[in-house]
Amino acid sequence: MSRASLEKKPHEVASMFDGIARRYDLTNDILSLGQDRAWRRATTEAVGAFPGERVLDLAAGTGTSSEPFADEGVRVVPCDFSLGMLQVGKKRRPDLSFTAGDATKLPFADESFDAVTISFGLRNVVDTVGALREMLRVVRPGGRIVVCEFSSPTWKPFRTVYEEYLMRALPKIAAAVTKDGGSYEYLAESIREWPDQRGLAALMQEAGWRSVSYRNLTGGIAALHRAFRP
Repeated sequence: MSRASLEKKPHEVASMFDGIARRYDLTNDILSLGQDRAWRRATTEAVGAFPGERVLDLAAGTGTSSEPFADEGVRVVPCDFSLGMLQVGKKRRPDLSFTAGDATKLPFADESFDAVTISFGLRNVVDTVGALREMLRVVRPGGRIVVCEFSSPTWKPFRTVYEEYLMRALPKIAAAVTKDGGSYEYLAESIREWPDQRGLAALMQEAGWRSVSYRNLTGGIAALHRAFRP
């Protein structure tokens, strides 16, 4: 669990995302130099959903991560705790079943999904293990989880440069685009305090997921974790 997450209550985090919803996707493209699109494609491929399967997309925001599933005939449910994000997404894709929900208290029945995925949102949940257990609850036995999250660059010199960019440049660039640099100072801090690849794998195992594996994206800036419900 990140210390940064504990500094804000869930409703405060939701309000923060409401405020940056309109330009959130554009800002992500700029800050990641377009890498976020490649990361999301890798996530979709890792989930490996077939047409007709039911997939829960948590922290879906405006639905950018859900669209590839829907376009392939997957029954995807975008879920987020930010009403502002959901409203922006619903205007663009009214065909998607956007649902408001807290990752630690999901509004879904037991074993109701074939897979669950969450991209760049798990670190903003106060109770990380509790959220992972909720995801386990709503996935059928044998179902899978894919987590795409910021992580720790594997090459130390690059890691130093990356952390400098993260804490100094990122909030300033975000402020120029969204007029809200404060929110991105919080997000940058949450990335720095987040567990590394092995740390997240351990939390997933603690929550009950099995056969946990991960692979690095862009030198470890992000990582994909995949596991199964026994």
